[in-house]
Amino acid sequence: MKTTEEFKQFKNLDEEQLPVAKHRLHDWTHFAGLYAAEHVAATEFVIGATFVALGAKTMDIILGLLIGNILAVLSWRFITSPIAVDTRLSLYTYLNKIAGDSMTKLYNWANVIIFSVISAAMITVSATAVRFAFDIPAQLNWYPTNAWFILIVIAVGIVVVSIALYGFNAVSEFSGICAPWLFVMFTSGAMVLLPALSLDVLHKTLPGGWTDFMTLGDESIWTGINSAGAPGIGLVEVIGFGWAANTITHFGLIDMALLRFAKKKSYGYATSTGMMFGHYIAWIAAGIMGAGAAVILGKSIIELDPGDVAYYALGWSGFVIVIVAGWTTAITNLYRSGLAAQAIFFNHSRKRTTIVVGMVTVCIACFPFVFSQILPLLTYAGLLVVPVGAIVFAEHQIFPRIGLTRYWSSYRKLSFSLPAVASWGLGLVFGFGLNALDLISFYYLFIPTWVFTIAVYTFLASRYGAKEEYSEQVKEEDLRNDRIRGFQEEQAKEEPVLFKDVSFFSKGLKIIAISALAATLILACNVLFASSTEADYIENRELFYSYAFVCTIVYFVLAYWALRRGKSNTKG
Repeated sequence: MKTTEEFKQFKNLDEEQLPVAKHRLHDWTHFAGLYAAEHVAATEFVIGATFVALGAKTMDIILGLLIGNILAVLSWRFITSPIAVDTRLSLYTYLNKIAGDSMTKLYNWANVIIFSVISAAMITVSATAVRFAFDIPAQLNWYPTNAWFILIVIAVGIVVVSIALYGFNAVSEFSGICAPWLFVMFTSGAMVLLPALSLDVLHKTLPGGWTDFMTLGDESIWTGINSAGAPGIGLVEVIGFGWAANTITHFGLIDMALLRFAKKKSYGYATSTGMMFGHYIAWIAAGIMGAGAAVILGKSIIELDPGDVAYYALGWSGFVIVIVAGWTTAITNLYRSGLAAQAIFFNHSRKRTTIVVGMVTVCIACFPFVFSQILPLLTYAGLLVVPVGAIVFAEHQIFPRIGLTRYWSSYRKLSFSLPAVASWGLGLVFGFGLNALDLISFYYLFIPTWVFTIAVYTFLASRYGAKEEYSEQVKEEDLRNDRIRGFQEEQAKEEPVLFKDVSFFSKGLKIIAISALAATLILACNVLFASSTEADYIENRELFYSYAFVCTIVYFVLAYWALRRGKSNTKG
């Protein structure tokens, strides 16, 4: 009876407000699929064109993106993952423990807006692909000009919200199915359009080697001249772009929401599927696809939208990739937005807050200007949240090492933490001040801003109570955590037992699904390597368009079927 009374306080809390239970942790494959699918997104088509417009050179792209994305992976591994695994809390819940309700609500509102707009932009991109398929006029104004476009946005949005409602498992399962296919399609698209570029620049269907490829890149894709006709960005800027693209999630610690489910801190390396394959390969592939589509259409790459590029690279499968790539990013960001909203309205479940946020997100997605402004939004959003990530990093990693008390604000029962609020504000002034003064490249502003905020918060916290002893409160905190673990162990006993599906039929479904992906790559290789003349190239490209779409349908039907069979394999 006593145990039941002890656990009663936890039953009334939403599970998102408690540390993740041990029986709900996932292995590295979940995170590999999740990050792969999220970071092979419809925005990659835009970013691929952005590097062209910024005037990067081919070697700078190849080397700079490699270094930048490696730095991003290391940031997740050594900054985000350790805190997420130690605490098993999302950033929103953790921040409430150390900064009080006032700052947490303000910060969570900022995140609701940021992630809702990002999710809305991805829904808009997916809807644009459908618009292209059904010959609905392009939406060039900031507001919608066609009722059918609005209906398409609503239909696409319903899918996104429905999947996000079911939480982390549904998000990771959907991403796990999409990720292998997205890899194959981005790679295949580059192979399909590379001969078009080669014919235009080298007057032959296939570059003869590395020298030819570099010539092709320098003359037709990454020329070193920006859209204004001036010399473009260099290696240092490209490295910074690759590293800074996701500061909101690694230095800003937003991805504590995902990595809190990881069994080990080393699973932070699983983000490499998104960075090395998603960003590195996809950004390069998107540049090749965009330049190839521009040659076919006789336009500049910066005039094309994702639907144009995807269609001429992949045929009908191109419509699917824009839709799916938009979905995977929209779902993950809507899940984050729902978490932030639930942290504000803690008396409501995450599902309820996700529904409300999802409805607002779909309304925003009806306005096409959202997608056109996505890159500035991501850049400034990163600078906005990095100081908060610095505050949490200081509290969790630095305080115990220098004799300060972690969670001191919570122990003092403060609803308003002046050190946290002041540090965030000063960090923003410092970061945006550096930007205004133009002292360093914009892509690297997050580093001095992060370091500055850590120093300010550590100093202020030490003056306002972090130096004091809180031995009784620490004991109470440890006792509460023990009770939570006991409560979750009792819950685990009531969970259905999952058995691995090892049936011959399910294995057959997976083998055929993987074979469909392999067939797609073989068809793409046929376009690239078996097109000795322009006529052969056009014929092989049409062959790819037809059968790659069939392979796409086969893959998704069988992969989903195999997933459902595995989920039904329960007992209890």
